[in-house]
Amino acid sequence: MPQSDLRNAGNTGAVELSFDDFKKIVINDYRIGYESRQASLLGRREVLTGKAKFGIFGDGKEVAQLAMAKAFRKGDWRAGYYRDQTFMFATGMSNLKEFFAQLYAHPDIEKDPASGGRQMNCHYATRFVNTDGSWINQAETMNCSADMSTTGGHMPRLLGLAYASKLYRQNPDLHQFDQFSVNGDEVAFGTIGNGSTSEGLFFEVFNAAGVLQVPMAISVWDDAYAISVPAKLQTTKEDISEVLKGFQREKGSNGYEIFKVRGWDYVALCETYEFAIKQCREQHVPVMIHVTEMTQPQGHSTSGSHERYKSKERLAWEEEYDCLAQMRKWIIESAVATTEEIDELEAAAKKYVRECQREAWNELSNEIRAELDEAAKLIDQLAIYVTAKDDLAAITTELRACIDPGRKDITTAMRKALRATLNEPVAERQALLNWLNEENSKNKERFNSKLFTETLQSPLNVPVVAAEYNDDAKILDGREVLNACFDANFERDPAIVAFGEDVGAIGDVNQGFAGLQNKYGDIRITDTGIREASIIGQGVGLAVRGLRPIAEIQYMDYLLYSINVLSDDLASLSYRTSGGQKAPLIVRTRGHRLEGIWHSGSPLGMLLNSVRGLHICVPRNMTQAAGMYNTLLRGDEPALMIECLNGYRLKEKLPANVGEFTVPLGKAEVMHEGADITVVSYGSTLRVVMEAIPELEKLGVNIEVIDPQTLFPFDTDNICAASLQKTNKLLVVDEDLPGAASAYILQKIVEGQNGYYYLDSQPKTLTAKDHRPPYGSDGDYFTKPSVDDVIETVYAMVSESNPAKFPPIY
Repeated sequence: MPQSDLRNAGNTGAVELSFDDFKKIVINDYRIGYESRQASLLGRREVLTGKAKFGIFGDGKEVAQLAMAKAFRKGDWRAGYYRDQTFMFATGMSNLKEFFAQLYAHPDIEKDPASGGRQMNCHYATRFVNTDGSWINQAETMNCSADMSTTGGHMPRLLGLAYASKLYRQNPDLHQFDQFSVNGDEVAFGTIGNGSTSEGLFFEVFNAAGVLQVPMAISVWDDAYAISVPAKLQTTKEDISEVLKGFQREKGSNGYEIFKVRGWDYVALCETYEFAIKQCREQHVPVMIHVTEMTQPQGHSTSGSHERYKSKERLAWEEEYDCLAQMRKWIIESAVATTEEIDELEAAAKKYVRECQREAWNELSNEIRAELDEAAKLIDQLAIYVTAKDDLAAITTELRACIDPGRKDITTAMRKALRATLNEPVAERQALLNWLNEENSKNKERFNSKLFTETLQSPLNVPVVAAEYNDDAKILDGREVLNACFDANFERDPAIVAFGEDVGAIGDVNQGFAGLQNKYGDIRITDTGIREASIIGQGVGLAVRGLRPIAEIQYMDYLLYSINVLSDDLASLSYRTSGGQKAPLIVRTRGHRLEGIWHSGSPLGMLLNSVRGLHICVPRNMTQAAGMYNTLLRGDEPALMIECLNGYRLKEKLPANVGEFTVPLGKAEVMHEGADITVVSYGSTLRVVMEAIPELEKLGVNIEVIDPQTLFPFDTDNICAASLQKTNKLLVVDEDLPGAASAYILQKIVEGQNGYYYLDSQPKTLTAKDHRPPYGSDGDYFTKPSVDDVIETVYAMVSESNPAKFPPIY
């Protein structure tokens, strides 16, 4: 059955529409919805028969999504959750064959453009990054940001997608970027289940959008349950639109337009979406459409049955008020089509869905079968020349007997064969080794690539430009160097924006943006409410839409309140779309040292383990930070910038090219040469180490100090290992907790750089204590590494190997 040109044509309320045209639209809608339902039913069966691992589907939500699709235009955006397959089919952003390819985890972006087999089914995305890293023209396409399984996790990003339209409309300097927007006329469509409206992310974003007045349209799919938990245990009054009535805008106020419509009423849904989205698009007012009386015929997912928790009465009601059953009934009663016509359509749809499923399955299974046959023949060939014939025969027999083999089965067989012939040095083994090496390379690309964009536009490819200083260079506070850097970049690129708590009017709490809002306007340098998660989401959405945001979280400790967005969404975006999407957001924060539990933490271990996919920059001073900003603002990958809290008022020279010089990422720097021990540190503790040098030299100890500058990537030139060849001793000084960032650094040096080979004593770490830092200077001294601690730890390490020269202090 061919795709129809009517998938997004008009609506049932259009004027001057002939009956024949009206009929074609309605019947086409029903066909799409029915095909989607059959895909859900068949998809569940494929999981239960073992061909797919897990299934979650959009059955019961079809008719509302058909209506929503009618209001969706080129240039618009979707940020939804895993129930929206009908909408994706209706807009043409996905199709049935891609639906099944994703269900089977086909690791080919031609087959599964959304994720290349990396995400479970019904997790959608459109590709808007070309292979060279350039953007497609988003204004000419329908756009879907990449889904996540966390059912409210996409909401912060939705805010940013809508906020971008506001910036594109209100900032004349952005009108030149017409590949991203046409006068800000785009709407960001979001969907969420009624259960997930209980999450904090929903409420935080809902409030922020009401304040900002952005074109965001939230559809709540309400089927009265969240898995097995009924609405009475989820939502006050069992009705989210009742709860949110206070957000309804009134004359002279900001707020929302809120609508409520039943999920099985095709006509009312079409009228509601047409009216609501028109207001949203033209007036830039956020809208919420609460779609009630929905059903979920197959339950939450393939993990269980809804018959276990729904009453017989509820199940009977769901059968009668199934949205497709009600639409079919309306079509026949309204004489739009006869029963016979609908029966014929349904029969054809079932056949077409089955054909798409078979094609998707065969395309993947034929690839794997061909690889299996090749591997088995190589093992059979080897068996001719070795004594372990029986072992190899058993391996190939088991491999060929696999009913639905995967690449795992083939690779396992090959590795077993190589182990079985370990002591048989015949030339034929090399063919297996060659095959395995080639397949490992292919599988690395299939399953392990694109954590970052890996394009020529990566910040790792930004040319290095040295800082230049005039003879009469000004000596300024570090914060003033940063301020000059931001000023130069904002002047250079109108796409750069910055926002966060206290960023605008007062220029941030440490004055990095002082005076810049007055110069560039509050549309570019903006204050926000206290809402860390949606600040990050706001940045993600802007970055996805071609802007260059700097999102500020006031203190490093408060990254905890946005870690789900940083980790689940931003850090995994390039990976989970196999390079199809990117968001070059810079998250700016400050940390390391001040005083008190929530203002002086350094949770680098947490960040290193949860935000792989972000560059983590830990500059020792504000000049280095400025150079890193210059690099990142010319690249296309996200990063976290952690400035030293106690460095803003330390004096630094102002580079003459403050907005142009660049500091490369991943390049460690030797800060002080020495021969006795290598000390690796960063940020504020690096300054502590440097302060220890004079007294250590008096004690006869010469230390080599290395600043990695970025923790991810870490020392790509192996400067640390080169130092160990000279000193043979290693100390990592870090103010994170024991076993956190210091353990990461040790792994990178000792294992990753083969540093263990050069050590003649145990490598050690000097870290903070096992608790949050207390308030007060004494608390800081007894909790985090001090100059005294550095001196005595270094001395003890050299004393251990040469006590005669360095007698113990204690």
